[in-house]
Amino acid sequence: MKAFLAEAEQAAHYPAHFLVNGVMAENPEKPERIARLRAGAEAAGCVFAVPREHGIEPIAAVHTAAYLVFLERAHERWARIEGASEAVTPNIHPPHRNAGYPDSVVAQAGFHMSDASCPIGAETWQSALWSAWSAVEAADAVLGGERQAYALCRPPGHHAGPDLAGGFCYLNNAAIAARRLQGRFARIAILDVDLHHGNGTQDIFYPDQSVFTVSIHADPARFYPFFWGYAGERGEGAGIGFNLNLPLTRGAGDEAFLAALATAIAAVEAFAPDALVIALGLDAFEGDPFAGLAVTTPGYGRIARAIGERLGVPAVLVQEGGYLCDALSDNLAAFLTGFAEARGR
Repeated sequence: MKAFLAEAEQAAHYPAHFLVNGVMAENPEKPERIARLRAGAEAAGCVFAVPREHGIEPIAAVHTAAYLVFLERAHERWARIEGASEAVTPNIHPPHRNAGYPDSVVAQAGFHMSDASCPIGAETWQSALWSAWSAVEAADAVLGGERQAYALCRPPGHHAGPDLAGGFCYLNNAAIAARRLQGRFARIAILDVDLHHGNGTQDIFYPDQSVFTVSIHADPARFYPFFWGYAGERGEGAGIGFNLNLPLTRGAGDEAFLAALATAIAAVEAFAPDALVIALGLDAFEGDPFAGLAVTTPGYGRIARAIGERLGVPAVLVQEGGYLCDALSDNLAAFLTGFAEARGR
């Protein structure tokens, strides 16, 4: 399977701390994830190439101009504030999205950052760009005739909305890949198997009937992202019926996940997409530091085979979560191997 990564550029971003439960803690979205994930992908037979620079156009197809300007310049502006923290971290948020848009970078941070788990450092913009370009390159490989391609996206993306960062995410790589695929494939399904609900992806496509978004994740009633990911969220306007959320009880393991996946796959089949994007989180693993679900390493192989056996359309696999633990490489290898084998490589 072809795979894409700009390793040095995507590793450069690392604000060392984020705010959680009212205190600054070590940021778990570490550059070391890249080496672990690359090892797993290569064990599954992936051959990596460096993506090309694709400019801002494929990213602007998903995100607003004001948001992209903010991301590009936020750290530079923030650094001018005497006594400010090293990384951009919001401390004030508007009461609603149609509030005024002030000039202050402090206020704009609150407008464009949904929480304090997406700090912006000096290298964040460039790393996020290259992460997005890896997704674009994988989409282009599929547009060029590959049956599937993998993008090792770091930082991840599925919590990023049209004009909002959150949860370690800045640019929505899966959404960017989906829009890129629509240059040839009209109907796209996005299947998100990350531990956390893909709220940014849902937000981007909520009124859109050409992209069917499905997310299997831990129940958000007491788990991030808290405010989105409930079963009743089905879309709006022309997009009603084109969003499906399948929340799972905390601690659910392989069998519960596979049962939800069967529902998800049947819904995707009914939509009859021309191409598929898999938002490939690995943090539902039983040993992941976020400890939300209990999928096993063999379980990831079963999940991948279930998808590969039923959904044979061209596919882009976009890396989302999955944090440092002994089995991170093995989990990715199990998924990619199972997926490729189910589809006859």
